[in-house]
Amino acid sequence: MLTMFAFLKKYRLAVYVALLLMLVELMVELLQPYIISKIIDDGIGKDNLAVVLQWGGFLIGCSVIAFAAGILSSFYASHVSQSFGYDLRERLYEKVQSFSFANFNLFPESSLITRLTNDVSQLQNTVFMGLRIMLRAPLLVIGSIVMAFVVQPKLAIWLVAVIPFLGIFLLWVLKKGEKLFRSVQQQLDQVNSVMQQNLIGMRIVRVFVRMGHESSRFARSSGLLMDRTVAALRLTEATMPIVLLFMNASVMAVLWFGRIELETNGATVGEVIAIVNYATRTTAALSIMSMIVVNFSRARASAQRIEEVLLTNIDLTDSAESDEGLKLREGHVSFKDVSFEYPDSDQHVLQHISFSAKPGETIAIMGATGSGKTSLLQLIPRLYDVQSGEISVDGKDNRLMKLEHLRKQIGYVPQEIMLFTGSVEENIRWGKEDATLDEIIEAAKLAQIHDTIMKLPEQYDTIVGQKGVNLSGGQKQRLTIARALVRKPVILLLDDSTSALDVQTESALLQALKHIKCTTFLITQKISSTRSADSILLLDEGLLLAQGKHEQLIQGSPLYQKIYESQFGKEGVSRA
Repeated sequence: MLTMFAFLKKYRLAVYVALLLMLVELMVELLQPYIISKIIDDGIGKDNLAVVLQWGGFLIGCSVIAFAAGILSSFYASHVSQSFGYDLRERLYEKVQSFSFANFNLFPESSLITRLTNDVSQLQNTVFMGLRIMLRAPLLVIGSIVMAFVVQPKLAIWLVAVIPFLGIFLLWVLKKGEKLFRSVQQQLDQVNSVMQQNLIGMRIVRVFVRMGHESSRFARSSGLLMDRTVAALRLTEATMPIVLLFMNASVMAVLWFGRIELETNGATVGEVIAIVNYATRTTAALSIMSMIVVNFSRARASAQRIEEVLLTNIDLTDSAESDEGLKLREGHVSFKDVSFEYPDSDQHVLQHISFSAKPGETIAIMGATGSGKTSLLQLIPRLYDVQSGEISVDGKDNRLMKLEHLRKQIGYVPQEIMLFTGSVEENIRWGKEDATLDEIIEAAKLAQIHDTIMKLPEQYDTIVGQKGVNLSGGQKQRLTIARALVRKPVILLLDDSTSALDVQTESALLQALKHIKCTTFLITQKISSTRSADSILLLDEGLLLAQGKHEQLIQGSPLYQKIYESQFGKEGVSRA
């Protein structure tokens, strides 16, 4: 929770004003029963209209002040809580944006969404409640007890008798409720995860007629959420009846012994009414406190979940030795005895990889699934760091370059296509936000997608549906390639990004890439894509088995020959 309080520092003036106004409102509320007792005993009891008017006018004036203070306090409390929520959400989102791939493995997407929305809203509401009633309720209890002793100490004892027990009870509920509501939030993550997977894979669900299965899966997850929520609410909802039971017993004791004091002239009617009034105020305050306990329990659980994200150590950042002046200019890439394994894994994905790519060359990478092709590509822009060895770009260790400088000069097209809701032009410009329309068109032409775009209803203004649902696989791949090319990269990384292209389109694309000044790394399974490559890397289970041009590998690599044979037949190998 201490991390959360740090976000309130910049609004401390508004916090102080809200609390001060709340205290004014509270003081007036505590004075009201005392003033009423004076009106009854000194005015009505003695038929003194002047006293009634005097104290009555004072009571009305105080009520007006309390009303104004309450409205202003609510205004400042709302300002603080909304600003706090905005800042927290912004900071949390920035933190997530700074995550490395390894950090993302710690938090499922559905959990991050819940923390950014539901958990932040819970804390935001708690801040507002804290400024308006979280302090007011306990202070009202304390103030009512103090004023009760001022008015009539003998009767005040019966009011105080149950307070310690209720205080201990509410603390127990707070501790117990925190665990229960943390469990609720975790299960909410699971529900969001099921919904997210279902919506993303809706086409597969329909094709395989698995709607019933998905409905059952959601029902199980949602049912578990309901059970955990009911368990939490069962505890917290029982709090208020218990508080009311003991406080009503206290009020009955005040009335009973107040009657005795009236008969022995130990108390006046006004004093008894004042004590009962303070007792009812205390009852209301404790009832509110039981609600506060519920919300605070949920807030503590949410705060812990948010702190887990905010305090996560980013494992991939600019090193202390990073040189601001080092920038990627030529595109020379060299791997020197590189070995790599994913975080929290002891299995090597790449082992002792060494090769060099000169500026402007095209390097094709082939290998079976799981051979380490994508991992190799991800090491160049430092999406991960190597465990041993060195990757140099333009003769310098890539770990010595600022991440921003390194990645801005790299065009990366991942294997999983991701397009955003917006126009075609906006999706291409996403690669370079200040790109002109001419640059966008040039990139589209290089990616062999310009002619297709011109046939769309609104051409470059055509809206692309979420994840490109209104485009074919080949069109989406070419659009993402255009997005990478628009930034005029020094290094271009294509992770199996031509798999959906026909031979003619792929050939035209690779030919176009030959005319731009960038070093290209192309992961592919097609021999047709490797023929024109300057060098081919053949990977198998993380090892670099062979390296060379197409002609060299077709003669000297049994694995490459096997791949060639699978695509062109045995006769093709002999002809090659």
